[in-house]
Amino acid sequence: MRIPVQINENSAEPLYRQVENQLRALIISGQLEEGTLLPSIREFASDLRCSVITVRRVYQDLENEGLLRTRQGTGTFVTGVEQELRTRMGEESVRQLINEMISRSYNLGWNRQQLEQLFQEILDARESDS
Repeated sequence: MRIPVQINENSAEPLYRQVENQLRALIISGQLEEGTLLPSIREFASDLRCSVITVRRVYQDLENEGLLRTRQGTGTFVTGVEQELRTRMGEESVRQLINEMISRSYNLGWNRQQLEQLFQEILDARESDS
């Protein structure tokens, strides 16, 4: 199974974190359903062109969060995510992204008013497209 994860080699975000965040989002959103068998660590590492250690860390972190379970000799599977957990983790994920965006914007010299204006423009454009 091909997992739609994309790595941005120019990102300041560590590779394992990019993969972990995207895989978590796929699970929380339900795009990867309960019981889905994930590629083996070696296979996924080969697909992503990264080290086996990176994928092992991602799988272990997500297993510790309760999103994956590994059965020796069988593979790694997506676990069921309760709606409450799905909502909470989704909010945490969005909150983290917004905080990163704000930090980067402030580092570029933007102020709150500029951010609010740009954010509102983007929201308005998306709503008019739907």
